[in-house]
Amino acid sequence: MSTNSNELLEHFRTYLETFEEALVRGAVARIGWDMPARPLEPHGLPCLGYLDRAAELAPPNARPLARFLAAHRNELRWGQTYNAADFGAEFLTRYGWLEVFGTRGPFVNDEVAAGLLILGPGIVYPDHHHIAEEIYIPLTGGTEWHKGDSGFHVREAGEVIHHASNVNHAMRTAKEPLLALYIWRGGPLAQKSTIPGTVAQGRG
Repeated sequence: MSTNSNELLEHFRTYLETFEEALVRGAVARIGWDMPARPLEPHGLPCLGYLDRAAELAPPNARPLARFLAAHRNELRWGQTYNAADFGAEFLTRYGWLEVFGTRGPFVNDEVAAGLLILGPGIVYPDHHHIAEEIYIPLTGGTEWHKGDSGFHVREAGEVIHHASNVNHAMRTAKEPLLALYIWRGGPLAQKSTIPGTVAQGRG
């Protein structure tokens, strides 16, 4: 496993350990951090251009992780779920995710999947749901989040957002990009997220 992957995991863990919220502390306590490595080839995406701005926007406790991602973006394996037929070609230029550990990331974990999501400015990640419970922590503020029957509400960097199993949720960015940490647990880690009009394997 590359030094960069090990550093990524360390930054990821260090950021999570700054949180006192019971939901986050409980999730972190149940992660076995001594995970087997999985060799992966780097893969870049157009949305990685937003990482420089995300690193500028990140609060102090998130800045080391955000800056590491920006500095090493081309050495990591970023992924996308959808294609142009799903949400259009423009969406694909502003969307991507990096799994740090789970069934597809550089560290193997069959019980928990976690990583980071990028959404560029001015797009909507539409309503979707999945069996796995999900915890989100935005590293950048200003994005509107929606879940269940509630409307969209702006959430700031460092807020802990919880999506229970099979609860619809969506995100809508404004003038700034979103960089957010996610944790999936308690369900299939590579399940296809259900979205009105399409079914796709997703992160979010």
